Amino acid sequence: MTRILMTADTVGGVWTYALELARTLLAQGDHTIILATMGAPLSAEQRAASHLPNLTLCESAYKLEWMDAPWDDVACAGDWLLALEAEYRPDVIHLNGYAHGALPWQAPTLIVGHSCVLSWWEAVKGDAAPLSWDRYRDAARAGLRAVDQVIAPSETMRVALERHYGSLRATAVIPNGRDPQRFAPAAKAPFILTMGRLWDEAKNAALLAGIAPRLAWPVYIAGEAQHPSGGLFRNVSSVHPLGRLDETSVADWLARASIYALPARYEPFGLSVLEAALSGCALVLGDIPSLRENWDGMALFVPPDDSDALHAMLCQLINDPAERTRLGLLARERALTFSAERMADGYRAIYRQLITHHTIKDQPVCVS
Repeated sequence: MTRILMTADTVGGVWTYALELARTLLAQGDHTIILATMGAPLSAEQRAASHLPNLTLCESAYKLEWMDAPWDDVACAGDWLLALEAEYRPDVIHLNGYAHGALPWQAPTLIVGHSCVLSWWEAVKGDAAPLSWDRYRDAARAGLRAVDQVIAPSETMRVALERHYGSLRATAVIPNGRDPQRFAPAAKAPFILTMGRLWDEAKNAALLAGIAPRLAWPVYIAGEAQHPSGGLFRNVSSVHPLGRLDETSVADWLARASIYALPARYEPFGLSVLEAALSGCALVLGDIPSLRENWDGMALFVPPDDSDALHAMLCQLINDPAERTRLGLLARERALTFSAERMADGYRAIYRQLITHHTIKDQPVCVS
């Protein structure tokens, strides 16, 4: 039985990823997981979803390294995580953040680079992150260089990590996955849907909201509008805001949506795109390398800052039901290759490799 100490933040897609991975690993009966959460208190829905056999939930509300003035919290969280290692004696440390990679762990370590401020800033702002992010940069670099293995959900993100933080010890790509039984097409209705953290400029929801009044179909937007540090997405007068939805409601809306639009400027993998594709939506996506990597030939792409192109493409799809159907079938075909089982198999292989190498490294050397 392999014991995994895994961190997860409760604010965004990392929670969805961590729970899906945990659920799939635990279903095989050969893992136990200690899930250490940070970022914000768990919601009642999150807490209920984490009630899984062989999963021990350890909650905190320590700030994440990308939040405002986080460093005292990051240090306290580090002490807490080391105490959890001493208590549970895991075989592998699986980190979904960067700074804690540099802690003096006893077990072998991996970091999964889901996104980062430096690559976000480059993609969204078109420039290097300002000097105010130097402490983040240094902490992330130290963590990434200290661990035994770095995983990225796409080749685009793996390359970005090495470009921003330098050469890393060992890297691999394991695409994120979702259980296809949780998302399936239903009778499609005449509306457009998008989802995500609406306050995040990377999702580019404002571009879609800006053209919504000129579309023949309504646009529905699901997601958290309030930034953890206080900012608020306000471009809602021309769309139908759904707020934050639970997983059942997300699956229901996606099942009925004809078009899923995400003109993202930055999206290292795109779990919401995967869920929409499993649900048979026609995809209209930002023309960025990571989304091309996963969905080229299975979606339509628009420049992320071209509102006229987005408007024209959505109008084209609204008026072409055969093309919507074709794209929905193609998207689902590709999405089925991004399964939770495939993701879990990738992590099982990495865990075995880390444990084996760590065991060999720690064996005493016999001198005759």
